[in-house]
Amino acid sequence: MTLTKRLSLFAAAAAFTASTAAIAAPTFINILTGGTSGVYYPIGVGLSQLYSNGIEGSKTSVQATKASVENLNLLQAGRGELALALGDSVADAWNGVEEAGFKAPLKKLRAIAGTYPNYIQIVANADADIHTLADLKGKRISVGAPKSGTELNARAIFKAAGLSYEDMGEVQFLPYAESVELIKNRQLDATLQSSGLGMAAIRDLASTMKISFVAIPADVVGKIGNAAYQPATIPAKTYDGQDADVPTVAITNILVSHEGVSDDVAYQMTKLMFENLDKLATAHSAAKDIKLDSAAKSLPIPLHPGAERYYKEVGAL
Repeated sequence: MTLTKRLSLFAAAAAFTASTAAIAAPTFINILTGGTSGVYYPIGVGLSQLYSNGIEGSKTSVQATKASVENLNLLQAGRGELALALGDSVADAWNGVEEAGFKAPLKKLRAIAGTYPNYIQIVANADADIHTLADLKGKRISVGAPKSGTELNARAIFKAAGLSYEDMGEVQFLPYAESVELIKNRQLDATLQSSGLGMAAIRDLASTMKISFVAIPADVVGKIGNAAYQPATIPAKTYDGQDADVPTVAITNILVSHEGVSDDVAYQMTKLMFENLDKLATAHSAAKDIKLDSAAKSLPIPLHPGAERYYKEVGAL
């Protein structure tokens, strides 16, 4: 065999190997969520199952995190493909609000969908005699991990109510499950949680001891001065022992990706979610509030082109 023919064969073999490797290369989808006792995590697990079964060659994973702020910074750094985050945190990330945990504008972020609302749920040991925001003065409270979406919500709400952390007897910066355990052990009086309704940690607490909920009146919501915060209600009987509606505030959660995720993958992620909302609701009931007709509206960051393609295809944009 001549040298030329050998070189041609080697080149052809190399090209075949390269093309085969390209075809076989898996699509990694790391979904960034929150603490395992919140709502982001089970929703993330539900999405990972949909994508693992529905996106050929995909390798999915679910990462527990400190939620919104950490998730958005990780996406900007390319250390995840999809994340859940609160709408106000997403706006702060896009604008680079340093006090919210963003050292520079995160311009690689792209929206996949507006999803379900987070409800601010302030729950207390009934023995602590906390029924209003003013009653929190001098009490021991947990407000979420430092500079998490939950903690940013706490700061905004307390400020609107004329309160600050200095008014509290003690402020702990802990995630959901740890906060609840300290209330059970009588080491905390109350906790502020930003989550979907029916969250596991509060259900656990309500099944263990008598609790009370703190109302956030509509006039306080209006003083926050941020359109992401809207008056809402925790319906009676959402938790054991909760016999009345509780006025509060809600913030929309957004599924966020980044510009490095291919249009095709973003399209498939969007399509699979909306075609399987019933399955996603089995992961957590909060998914029942995800609506196609509003998913692409009033978002604080640009839509990913792949998601945009899906919404145009189904007439939702």
